[in-house]
Amino acid sequence: MQWRGSNPDPAVAADDNGRTESVESRDTRAPRYTSYPTADRFVEAFGPDDYARYLAARELQPAVPLSLYVHIPFCSALCYYCACNKKITQDYGKAERYIDHLISELAMVDSRLGGDRRLLQLHFGGGTPTYLKSADLQRLMAAITDRFSLSAAGEYSMEIDPRTVDEHKMNVLRESGFNRLSLGVQDFDVDVQTAINRLQPASLVESVLETGRRLGFESTNFDLIYGLPKQTLAGFARTVEEVIAMRPDRIALYNYAHLPSRFKAQRLINMSDMPSAELKQDIFRMANDLLDAAGYEYIGMDHFALPDDALANAHRTGRLHRNFQGYSTQPDCDLVAIGASSISRVGSCYSQNLKGLNEYSDRVAQQILPTQRGVELSRDDLLRRAVIMAIMCQGEVDKAAFEIGYLIDFDQYFEEELHALQPLAEQGYVQLEDRRVLVTPIGRRKALRIVGSHFDRYLQQHQSRSRFSTVL
Repeated sequence: MQWRGSNPDPAVAADDNGRTESVESRDTRAPRYTSYPTADRFVEAFGPDDYARYLAARELQPAVPLSLYVHIPFCSALCYYCACNKKITQDYGKAERYIDHLISELAMVDSRLGGDRRLLQLHFGGGTPTYLKSADLQRLMAAITDRFSLSAAGEYSMEIDPRTVDEHKMNVLRESGFNRLSLGVQDFDVDVQTAINRLQPASLVESVLETGRRLGFESTNFDLIYGLPKQTLAGFARTVEEVIAMRPDRIALYNYAHLPSRFKAQRLINMSDMPSAELKQDIFRMANDLLDAAGYEYIGMDHFALPDDALANAHRTGRLHRNFQGYSTQPDCDLVAIGASSISRVGSCYSQNLKGLNEYSDRVAQQILPTQRGVELSRDDLLRRAVIMAIMCQGEVDKAAFEIGYLIDFDQYFEEELHALQPLAEQGYVQLEDRRVLVTPIGRRKALRIVGSHFDRYLQQHQSRSRFSTVL
């Protein structure tokens, strides 16, 4: 999810028509590869019965651990930049009814699920999960822990809007088993916050961080966004410096994708306030340089971590993984996701729930799994997913390992892909060796997604990269 480095002169590559463009520009139109195939490849021919079949099939591989994602779509106020599946409401009764439906869906999944019930990872996302009152958070967590066991080595995280928590709610989260926090910071500049309708002073964020540390949360992540309206180089530099002073364990530096034709709220942003593409690149490079100088390790895409954080250690030791929440230290788990629009990955399938809140609730009320679409992975999909994830997480593909594991001749199977990577090899972004494909340090910073996308059969054959959000 990110690019890094301060080289002001991007390398140049030729497109299919012989024109030239920067590798960074081409990389901006590659998927983020939290899944492969990407979600635009899911089909509605895959339904509830198909998902139930894969849930039951876990019985054949009982040792595969689990990850659980819970989607909470509610927010009390609209952030103009947000592209999440959300519901803005002051009627808290809607959230109470939604929790009832989450618990019902959880029970349906539980009745069909085979295999191991240990949760190595739990993540509440949104919307604003901390929109929920403490009693309802406890009620939902009780339903989860009644059906699954939390491992002492697991990562249990909650996305937090600092404006929606106090010490009591933070204590409830800790007592419920959460051990990691992710705080939405975005930018501390008041002009930017006003332009995106999200006012929250740095002192509030710092207070929540200090409370979390005092209560024993093991790790805290800050989400920052560059490319927002009213952002300036000097202003975002102040934000990054304030963040560095607070010393969160992890930082995600996301690019803002302005797509008002798809996301209605973004139409409230004044286009004249948007930074130019050149300014966005300058802001991004400046932020990377500041984080680098402050001792944060570049993990990949948009992620940074302090050297003693588990994510940095996983990156150094080749144990990094990737899922719908980004980079992770946990092994390759089956992911069960509940709630409107949530995506599961169980065995060799992906399954997505209905996106509309009413449609989701109606389906669950009928005691039917709310699956809207999905995909069953072919052998080729599984192979390419493994190759792409090796690139995204380790920056390296060991050809021999894939030849043994998938009974292929790597160079022959991927002859066209390796040939297509030659321009990137000539520019120093990737090394094409006899026994491995290696993304160079500068390639990891600037061209990771574009290298991975060369192994994406669907993208290469059918898809325009312009449909994917930009990075720079």
